[in-house]
Amino acid sequence: MIEIRNIEDIALLRESEELECKKAAGRDGQGELPSDFWPSYAAMANTDGGMVLLGVKEKNGKFELHGIANPDRVRKDLVDLLQNREKVSVNLLTKDRIEEIEIDGKIILQISIPRATREQKPVFLNGNPLNGNCYRRFHEADQKMSDEEVKALLAEQMQDSLDARILPTFGLDDLDPESLRFYRQSHATLNPGHPWTGLTDMGFLRAIGAWGENRETGEKGLTIGGLLMFGTFQGIQEIYPYYLLDYQERAEAKTENRWIDRVTLDGTWSGNLYDFYRKVYPKLTADLKVPFALVDGVRQDDTPVHVALREALANVLVHSDYREPARMLVVKRPDMFGFQNPGLMRVPLAIALEGGEPDCRNRKLHAMFRYINIGEQAGTGIPKILAGWESQHWRQPHLREAREPSNRTILELQMLDLFPPGVFNILRKVFGERFESLSQEGRLALAITLTEGRLTHARLYELTTLHPADLSKILSDLVSDGILTSVGSGRGAVYRFVGTVSIGPDDVLGPGSSPENGMSSPDLGLSSPDLSLSSPDLNLSSPDLNLSSPDKARNEDGLLISVHFEHHGLCFIDVLNQLSPGKLAELEAVAALPREKKKIQREKMIEVIMEVCTGHFITLGALAELVKRNPDALRDSYLTPLRKEHRVRLAFPDTPNDERQAYTVAN
Repeated sequence: MIEIRNIEDIALLRESEELECKKAAGRDGQGELPSDFWPSYAAMANTDGGMVLLGVKEKNGKFELHGIANPDRVRKDLVDLLQNREKVSVNLLTKDRIEEIEIDGKIILQISIPRATREQKPVFLNGNPLNGNCYRRFHEADQKMSDEEVKALLAEQMQDSLDARILPTFGLDDLDPESLRFYRQSHATLNPGHPWTGLTDMGFLRAIGAWGENRETGEKGLTIGGLLMFGTFQGIQEIYPYYLLDYQERAEAKTENRWIDRVTLDGTWSGNLYDFYRKVYPKLTADLKVPFALVDGVRQDDTPVHVALREALANVLVHSDYREPARMLVVKRPDMFGFQNPGLMRVPLAIALEGGEPDCRNRKLHAMFRYINIGEQAGTGIPKILAGWESQHWRQPHLREAREPSNRTILELQMLDLFPPGVFNILRKVFGERFESLSQEGRLALAITLTEGRLTHARLYELTTLHPADLSKILSDLVSDGILTSVGSGRGAVYRFVGTVSIGPDDVLGPGSSPENGMSSPDLGLSSPDLSLSSPDLNLSSPDLNLSSPDKARNEDGLLISVHFEHHGLCFIDVLNQLSPGKLAELEAVAALPREKKKIQREKMIEVIMEVCTGHFITLGALAELVKRNPDALRDSYLTPLRKEHRVRLAFPDTPNDERQAYTVAN
């Protein structure tokens, strides 16, 4: 959550999916709870939570402190209306979530809105969840939900498990007999002497929850869980028309959907979840380059990575909302695994990552997998996945939700080292004993800065377990020690090295690897931590952020010190003063007209922007500095229209608000 403590923190604010600012002055100027607070409250509660700042006004795309003259009145109105069910369906704000903050003698109210639980959703206004009274957060806007979306949330609210419903018209003829036979064999092998082994098929199905009976109505039949687990594709599609399973193995780390192996619903096999698992899990773990372990001299083939993949595959099957118009997709690439399931998380992402609070969408399915030692119903699936990847020092798994064009949950498991080889050796070489004296988190901060070209408080927080305040102290100390410099203030600051530090061939590959010895400079292939996942096919792309040194400046020790970034094969210009003198002079010459004159014809400015954005990506800040214009005005008046006209494109199109965002010509 954003922390606001001074005027600089407010100046750095930008409205986003998690933040909304409102002046809240009222007609008399004393302060008033604005009516448009409530759509934001409901939208954030129905999405991922967020913060509303009352007493902060917007002017020309920037935020300024205004203050509230009578904050007690605003607070009282807020608390009173939260108790009125004709106004809002649920009160999510405890006392500590409404905080008064004093800055320069003025009071603002910081309202922290949590994500509503499944049982509380949908949060709605005016006593009726339908007819446009429900909202969700989409970028920085409060978007009305359709009645269909609201009804889906109501169904989730009412049903603890979607797969428990009995299907009275479905019987044993709707099951694939071979699937049931293989499952029973596996259960008997894993559970010798189990009392279920001697049961008839009908008795066994009742025992595992695949067959149900309603004592009040007398209805009998397969449960939805039983049909999904052992049924035929035709039978399953009668209940779930959008049901689609897909596994793809791709030979390269590219976005194209070129696959070398595939398992999908093509009519050659049953199409149920159990058979999909049996077919796909061996393919996921085949050729897995993970060394086996020895326990008491016995080889253990079931490594933490195998456990992680088993949990990930089981999770994607049992947590899917098969009502959603999105496929259940598993992708295997040489550098990563990707898992996409229809439907959003039932618990907030932060809680899911910690584990221990299970809320499975299809509990009977989960139990059926658990009976054959696949998955656990204890909320430990995600922590086991994290532990498996941590055991190999790979990059932390990335779990996220997507809401466009349909609700999906996506898990990315990259088999990439957190940092490229030699990074810590370079830092030791440059900073010597100062580096050795740093804490583990301090060293991590410098490694991030070196490999990614910049560092933020949020990025460091992603990779550590320390409290945010402790990380702020570490970053402050690195600045005080003259190792890092910062632009901005508070937790929105961006940190870079004082001077520049880079990677030379000898630093990574060892002596004798430099070009004069017959080897080219290494391509480190640093993958961006945020993969581009385009809907609906989970096009997992891992844009390379390659470190190279085309303009080789050396310090007194002969170490390469210039850095240039590449993104999708194009140079990435972030800070002008880190460019070579020749490149900077070239760009300044192109931008000479706006640099010299405050007012020029719009067509001339567009020509300059297009030329400056040719052949590389350039960030808004660097472009604004180059043409000497206000960044927000430049974006709103020129870059956004040029994007809509498809004349420029973004470096990170799937995350428009990415703090690393940059522009290049569309061609």
